[in-house]
Amino acid sequence: MTDKIPVYEDIIKAHERILPFVHRTPVLSSTGINNIVGIHLYFKCENFQKVGAFKFRGATHAVRQLTADEAKKGVTTHSSGNHAAALSLAARQMNIPAYIVMPESAPAIKKKAVKGYGAEITFCDSTLEAREKTLDIVQQKTGATFIHPYHNFNVICGQGTAAKEFLEDYPDLDVIIAPVGGGGLISGTSIAAKAIKKGIKVFGAEPLNADDAYRSFKQGKLIPALKPNTIADGLLTSLSPLTFQIIRENLDDILTVKEETIVEAMRMIWERMKIIVEPSSAVPLAAVIENNRLFKGKKVGIIISGGNVDLDNLPFKLTH
Repeated sequence: MTDKIPVYEDIIKAHERILPFVHRTPVLSSTGINNIVGIHLYFKCENFQKVGAFKFRGATHAVRQLTADEAKKGVTTHSSGNHAAALSLAARQMNIPAYIVMPESAPAIKKKAVKGYGAEITFCDSTLEAREKTLDIVQQKTGATFIHPYHNFNVICGQGTAAKEFLEDYPDLDVIIAPVGGGGLISGTSIAAKAIKKGIKVFGAEPLNADDAYRSFKQGKLIPALKPNTIADGLLTSLSPLTFQIIRENLDDILTVKEETIVEAMRMIWERMKIIVEPSSAVPLAAVIENNRLFKGKKVGIIISGGNVDLDNLPFKLTH
């Protein structure tokens, strides 16, 4: 079930299904950051979600939608990051097997997390071709159901639940901004937000060094990422045909940001809010910093996508 476009009703149903298993994450704001940027900002903190990222919503929903026969054989995916961990934990909660294909080059912390959630890992080279080939072999051997990180109806419905909660808690938001990688989060967000609140603006935020979604959106055709090189390692993937279609129909715009602004925004969140966010999560705040005029006088909601950062490899030095 991958190509049907979700509607808001689907997100409502998804939310009911996953409520017992996911955290309803808090919304925080910072007077300090508001004063610096001169805009009222509200942060939906999915860095406090289980596995430290919004991905757990979509993975949980997808796993809970399996038939009894499918569940017995388990689930599989290829991922070097948060989706791998999310799917592993979602599977463990249902006592079903998870088979994860990970590139050898994946960060050690992510390998450790996936292993810790009880998944069986098969390593491969870091090319997409190697990942897909290895996944095919694993699937043939196990009969497990492939859960794509974002080109999947049930995953997108699950990701949309974060925006639903956000607008239930803060119904007077004028704008919601979320980062764009493969497009699962921004797709679900845009469907939920546009259905809940008439006239709300939804923006995607993307690194300038990985601006395939921006270029696809502007040119009206799907353009894959070519050698993206950004500190925001969660946003390296290209859109899928499904997420691209949803984005084209629902998004007001995609804003691209410089690497140094991402680091500045990440540091600002760490220092002012005392919370750990990964670089990808700082991209929407970077978009506000670089496009200040666009948001003046508006109440802006930002979805912080995750907090899984390699503490041995921070982009700023913690000592001066």
